[in-house]
Amino acid sequence: MLSLSPLTLEESVEVLKAAGEPTRLRLIALLSHGDLTVSEMTEVLSQSQPRISRHLKLLGEAGLVERYQEGAWAYFRLTRDGARAKLMQQTLTATSTSDPSLARDAERLATVKQARASRAEAYFSANAESWNDLRSLHVSDDKVEAEILDLIGRTPFDGLLDLGTGTGRMLELLADRYRRAIGIDSSRSMLSIARTQLDEAGITHASVRQGDILNLSLERESFDVVTIHQVLHFLHDPLPAITEAARMLRPGGRVVIVDFATHDYEELRTEHAHARLGFSQRQVADWMEQCGLTVEKIVDLPPDTGAARALTVTLWLARDPRLLIASDTPSSSTGTT
Repeated sequence: MLSLSPLTLEESVEVLKAAGEPTRLRLIALLSHGDLTVSEMTEVLSQSQPRISRHLKLLGEAGLVERYQEGAWAYFRLTRDGARAKLMQQTLTATSTSDPSLARDAERLATVKQARASRAEAYFSANAESWNDLRSLHVSDDKVEAEILDLIGRTPFDGLLDLGTGTGRMLELLADRYRRAIGIDSSRSMLSIARTQLDEAGITHASVRQGDILNLSLERESFDVVTIHQVLHFLHDPLPAITEAARMLRPGGRVVIVDFATHDYEELRTEHAHARLGFSQRQVADWMEQCGLTVEKIVDLPPDTGAARALTVTLWLARDPRLLIASDTPSSSTGTT
């Protein structure tokens, strides 16, 4: 997390100069609604791509926006932490959203996001039948999500990392618990759906990005909770993913894994690209322990249906024990219950 130390006079002037230009302040206002590409911002502001890129470069040099790559596309987001971000947020709060330029930008942004939503819906529709077939084999999503909420508890925490985020459902489900969140997925199509879902839910303190969950380009020990929801069965070797999850945890942080219990439903290999036919409680617990985590709870959720080949969903909760060893009173930032 960036320092919250007060800015020097020169640093404050640098921030205000960077934002003190109409186009750049409009860009900051746009990005306050979520991550955007240069082409999307160009479409909203009706300005040339080189000009938008030049303004974004200045904002980046002032520490107000961050750039990340997703395949051939570059996305931008507002910096959320630190005194510079706080000063910018105060500027946005003091600026009227009914200003004609900002109101027009908001209308155009809504159109851009609608187009994004239409593309995501087309992909979802094309795959929905196979996903619904799989859902029918196990306990309802509502029951699984209720159990996840119970495991994590109600205490707010700082950072959430969702590996294999898919449609971003975990980012939505836990939105009232975390201050900031990142979802990682390798599929741009799924990330498109996730961005649309976050937009529709009005969640601006979470973002998603393309990445390899086996080799994360994130700062280690940066998150209080890491979730891996229905991802491990797609991996021939799940241990590296759990290793990366553990590497991302702050002392006292927690990992929640949700996946299928061991089964013999071979059709899932060919019809749904599953590499593994579920996992035993001990298998995942052993992997967690190999990564230095302490397993705290394992929950089985049997299927609602009585079908012979229905699937059981298992949830594993583990904790990084370092803070517990150092002190009997864990920091509230870990969201203990």
